[in-house]
Amino acid sequence: MNELNYFFNPAQIAVIGASSSPQKIGYAILDNIIKSGYRGKIYPVNPNEEEIAGIKCYKSISDIGSSVDLAVISVPSKFVNQVAEECGKAGVKGLNVITAGFKESGTEGLKKERKLIEICKKHGMRMLGPNCVGLMDTHSPVNASFAKGFPEEGKISFISQSGAMLLSILDWSFQMNLGFSRFVSLGNKADLNEIDFIASCGDDPDTNVILCYLEDIIDGPRFVEICSEVSKRKPIIILKSGTSSAGAQAASSHTGALAGSNRAYEAAFKQSGVLRVKSMNELFDLARAFSTQPNPGGKRTAIVTNAGGAAIVTTDAIERHGLQMARFTKETIDKMRNNLPTEGNIYNPVDILGDATEKRYRFALQTVLEDDNVDSALVLLCPTAVIKAKQTAKTIIELKNKYADKPVMAVYMGGKSLANGKKHLIENGVPCFTFPESSVHALEGMVRHAEYKKTRKPVPIKNFKDIDKESVRKILEDVAADRRAVLLGHEATKVIDAYGIPVSKSALAKNEDEACQISEEIGYPVALKISSPRIAHKTDVGGVQIGLLSENQVRKGYREIMESVSYHMPDAPIYGVEVQNMVDKGIEVIIGMSRDVQFGPLVVFGLGGIYVNLLKDVSFRLGSSLTSIEEAKKMISETKAYTLLKGYRGEKPSDLNALADTLLRTTRLVNDFSEITEMDINPVRVHTRGTTALDVKITIEVNGTQE
Repeated sequence: MNELNYFFNPAQIAVIGASSSPQKIGYAILDNIIKSGYRGKIYPVNPNEEEIAGIKCYKSISDIGSSVDLAVISVPSKFVNQVAEECGKAGVKGLNVITAGFKESGTEGLKKERKLIEICKKHGMRMLGPNCVGLMDTHSPVNASFAKGFPEEGKISFISQSGAMLLSILDWSFQMNLGFSRFVSLGNKADLNEIDFIASCGDDPDTNVILCYLEDIIDGPRFVEICSEVSKRKPIIILKSGTSSAGAQAASSHTGALAGSNRAYEAAFKQSGVLRVKSMNELFDLARAFSTQPNPGGKRTAIVTNAGGAAIVTTDAIERHGLQMARFTKETIDKMRNNLPTEGNIYNPVDILGDATEKRYRFALQTVLEDDNVDSALVLLCPTAVIKAKQTAKTIIELKNKYADKPVMAVYMGGKSLANGKKHLIENGVPCFTFPESSVHALEGMVRHAEYKKTRKPVPIKNFKDIDKESVRKILEDVAADRRAVLLGHEATKVIDAYGIPVSKSALAKNEDEACQISEEIGYPVALKISSPRIAHKTDVGGVQIGLLSENQVRKGYREIMESVSYHMPDAPIYGVEVQNMVDKGIEVIIGMSRDVQFGPLVVFGLGGIYVNLLKDVSFRLGSSLTSIEEAKKMISETKAYTLLKGYRGEKPSDLNALADTLLRTTRLVNDFSEITEMDINPVRVHTRGTTALDVKITIEVNGTQE
């Protein structure tokens, strides 16, 4: 049973702050509840009124003397906590706090909100808001909000962090003849948040599509967990605003600069099956498509058009969005050839020419829908002197209903002359767009959702028995005790070595003689790298020498590094020079991590080396979700580096199994140690057999702050 049912289908509602004055919010809320057709008991509460709208009014919630499922609170903010306490003592299950003046108003408001949360927890009440518009359910029905109007009954739920956005969409829905099941205004999300209502709508039999407008997400891991489960049953479409790249500019590592908050959201949405859109138009294009069309069986799309130019634009969009142009069977092609004008095109896109009438549209659309190689159809129509827009619309609707297992969407590319036809399509369950790109975007979203529903749960990450957590813990504790946020090269090398990640032999030399001695021990050729917690990108300051083959070259390289670093960063603390064994050739990639505030470790993979920030050929996964070899290989395959790794132009293929293993071991490391805030292994050299990490950078949090 839906645990928030008492918000959407309450047996009793108390309106605390109800008013007989039409100018008051309390009046609007009570009036909306009554006009929505609510069938439960209504208790207006106002100490100054005897009766409102013909209903007995109570002095306080305690005077009601019977159980109350939901209390809608619309009183001045200074009285809200007192009222909430009274509700708790009266056994109220849920609060819908409309009143503003809490954390959004400053420090004092934040204190009041924290106290309000304490009161709710003490009495076991759940709370929507404060500072919200309220909520609606068209199937109960109930309108516990101060919104103007009540939506038509439908199968779409809309959850909004912005009250103004909710009110605008509600008003827009009347014009667009779009029905809804629920509206929820989240407000400050002091208790209940987007995750709770996504879960609730996921269990709601009257909701087929979940829409969200969000500015932030409270609990990243729980969001991914809940959405992953709900998305298997119904689509979740989110417009996420308020994402900035400013944070990435301040990041010290390659991974941090590549990641940023937006990347974390993208990874979270992708891995949990959420469809992200960039505009309100896209949000409701997808909503209309999902609420009226069946899930597509695949990516194969057919186009029927009376305009060649429109077909070309649509074909380009299909390719750009990762869909496929359907290849008709021989039977379909022969049928087209025998019944359509020779001047047109009988292949996909099917061009029935500018003189096409409703009859020609009927034949072409029915023929492609009968083809087993077609998963969906787009019907394009441009206004001509011979076409009848509404009559053609009736034909499209008829065939859409006949072939109900395949999505059919229309694009009426015009205005006034096509308005009646477009209106008729929308009213009868066929999404109709003005431009083809919008229809393709909606179809792509439907295909992605259908594919996500088919995905198997990945095999959990294998238990690495060869890792040494205690050694890593000791290293990180020593670095933190030294008040350093950045590990030195030899420390970072020991960390990944303890987790079974192959790394080239290296050691720290504090002078020329030590550098020569270490070179002899690990074997030539060697590389020298400056060791300083202040120097993130060593090559930028002349802090790297590679391919050194003798003692003389090592001494010369050591001196040149010291001179160059002293010139470029004279104040940087220098611990010495890392001496590292050079390894065999291979494809250079980057494996890294940046810890996101909401979602935790964000793991990055891509083409590595010094050009990583320039090329930005990378893919992302949340560390919490990178749990299998299968997922690791999929992550690798999403980059251009994959083409090189498979063996390009006669080159031998690289060891993808070893690379996937390194990815998973890195993920295990950053999941095990939350104090690691950023990490780069760049480059990791991938050989025909095995991998080798050549350079490692690890940043940790020291006493709550990075230093």
